[in-house]
Amino acid sequence: MATKKSGKTVTVRQVHSGAGRYKNQRDTLVGLGLNKIGRVNTLEDTPAVRGMINTVKHLVEVVQDA
Repeated sequence: MATKKSGKTVTVRQVHSGAGRYKNQRDTLVGLGLNKIGRVNTLEDTPAVRGMINTVKHLVEVVQDA
């Protein structure tokens, strides 16, 4: 199944450590390309990425929606 790229992106920054968190939350940070405090990553704005951000919403902040 092919999906159309919307061109929209979302930029997230890790603001809290994943240490001492559940494994699924640490794995989600790695999946978002974040695993150290202060790291920033720009990702395609898809429902899957939004769900991952929601899983670790207490550890990251959305810097910018484009």
